[in-house]
Amino acid sequence: MPKQKTHSGAKKRFKLTGSGKVMKQQSGMRHNLELKSSRRTRRLNQDQVLAPVDAKRIKKMLGK
Repeated sequence: MPKQKTHSGAKKRFKLTGSGKVMKQQSGMRHNLELKSSRRTRRLNQDQVLAPVDAKRIKKMLGK
């Protein structure tokens, strides 16, 4: 059986931590930033752990 190819869209958007969790960038940091408070933009700029339900599907896309 051939190897599973990595999903190109997934490899650009998600990364795996050493312990196996899936990290993602939070939404809302692309436009209208001058309307958002500094506190809000700092919070949105941090990576977030993906929910375990979604992480299983993303790991499959990443070939892990």
